[in-house]
Amino acid sequence: MKVFRLKKYTAVGLLLLLGCATENATMVQKEKDTDPAAAVVSAVKAAYAPDKRVALFDVEAAAAGEQLVLRGESNLPAAVAALKSELDARKMAYIDSIQMLPHADLEGKVRGLVTISVANLRSNPRHSAELATQATLGTPLKVLKKDDGWYLVQTPDDYLAWVDYGGLVTLNEEDFAAWHAAEKLIYLKPYGFSYERPDAAAPTVSDLVMGSILEISEDGGDFYGVKYPDGATAWIAKNDARPYQEWLASLNPSGSSLVSTSFAFKGLPYLWGGTSFKGVDCSGFTKTVYFLNGMVIPRDASQQIHTGELVDATRDFSKLLPGDLLFFGRPATDSSPERVVHVGMWIGNNEFIHSAGKVHISSVDSTAENFDRYNYNRYLRTKRLLQQNDPRLIQLSNSTIFK
Repeated sequence: MKVFRLKKYTAVGLLLLLGCATENATMVQKEKDTDPAAAVVSAVKAAYAPDKRVALFDVEAAAAGEQLVLRGESNLPAAVAALKSELDARKMAYIDSIQMLPHADLEGKVRGLVTISVANLRSNPRHSAELATQATLGTPLKVLKKDDGWYLVQTPDDYLAWVDYGGLVTLNEEDFAAWHAAEKLIYLKPYGFSYERPDAAAPTVSDLVMGSILEISEDGGDFYGVKYPDGATAWIAKNDARPYQEWLASLNPSGSSLVSTSFAFKGLPYLWGGTSFKGVDCSGFTKTVYFLNGMVIPRDASQQIHTGELVDATRDFSKLLPGDLLFFGRPATDSSPERVVHVGMWIGNNEFIHSAGKVHISSVDSTAENFDRYNYNRYLRTKRLLQQNDPRLIQLSNSTIFK
């Protein structure tokens, strides 16, 4: 994310720097004309938290007599500092009542680890809320606050969502550091189980999905002894997993490896918010395929489209290579912005694989039996994520997420 330091700019100057869409800039300007404090807040939010899915700046400046009261919450200290600096520069008196996150009520347990095979992360702290995304076993989380039995968390790709208490264990920094330093394995079968004893006929401890990360506690011949984040122990067949560092060193992400991984998901049901072998939406599918090849990419199609290198925007599919991502939706017009609603992955032979109804292969060739006229007509462009120097694409080989 591009960050601007407000202390060097007025709210108006900042708006010019942002390069926002005309519609957004007009809205902020109208706010400025009627409420200068609201304009400053809007400018800071546009600069530091333009995407509420990955940055939290829920702040307002309410008039209270001759001064303002800053209310709300944020996990962005730099944004709050910039807001106060700008208000000071404009000689606008205020009382700072912003709640900074992580919340003090967490008592230092600001780290989390997913402790079940797949944790469902929701848009609000209730089970009936929209499924925003998922996180698989062993995923480290930043814990921001608690609401009854729900935690607001942030995933390694910065996605913000709520998870119920059964999906994670919360840790202080010391305990998290111990987990971080421990030797781990990654589960590589699409779906399976861990066992109470080093025997596949033993009772199960839990289910597992491809990408699950667990601590290795001992070597038991044909099985690994493992430890869950909540302290539970189990055994996993060595044929189903691999030490994490060994797996990471073996990776050589390529178009062919991405295609091979994607085929393991063929027929998997579409699930809105899904990013695991229990179901995937369109961007959850591409995200998971890339993760299993050592890359963490943004969560949603509308975020993924802003990464990598542009390959095509004119339906010249001859330029595409296996592993490239095709994006679909509604192009921008004079009165409305572009809307990205779908993504698939190119596999060659004029075909792409995607999750729509289920994970399946479609063609852009109008003479093919699997020609996808609907998506062909709403095609926007193709981006290449492999071998790109883009900070929004996390290479696990260079990352400290799990090691």
